[in-house]
Amino acid sequence: MRTARKSFILTAILAPALVCALAQPASIDPALLAKANAGDSAAQVQVGESYAAGKGVAQDYKQAAEWYRKAAEHGDAAAQVQLAVLYRDGKGVARDMAQAAEWYRKAAEQGDVTAQGTLGLLYSLGQGVRHDDVEAYYWLDLAAAVKGPKQETYAANRQLIGTRITADELDQVQERVAKWLAAHPR
Repeated sequence: MRTARKSFILTAILAPALVCALAQPASIDPALLAKANAGDSAAQVQVGESYAAGKGVAQDYKQAAEWYRKAAEHGDAAAQVQLAVLYRDGKGVARDMAQAAEWYRKAAEQGDVTAQGTLGLLYSLGQGVRHDDVEAYYWLDLAAAVKGPKQETYAANRQLIGTRITADELDQVQERVAKWLAAHPR
């Protein structure tokens, strides 16, 4: 009896606050939305993240994809990676590994380490791109050159791929990597 009474009292106290919270329309900060609508890529990514996570609004991957695409088409690497993830997972867009690989490539070419490592894996598996161990090694080598939480994983994957390419191919890849690193200091 005592437990039921406590539950009733607790419900009576919390119910109005819960009803009030549920009645509040979810929204994205109007200033952020204004910046996003004005073409600010960073704001567009933040709005996309809000929709993807259901933060401040109902979760809506289609809306997230639309906001990410706006920023991605203007060269924002973070948006390109997020859009690639949506294509990879088929969230808000039709699952399309070729589109995912293309967006990962755009971000990878700008130096996004996650995109480089992921693109290397896609080449090693032939997902969304043709299977190509040389290309896989190239992207994994670039990713492994950056200190971070996945550096060892990228290096281990690169070494595994390295057993499947010739010495001449390895030399060519190392030249490409050196040229890329010279042109894109980190």
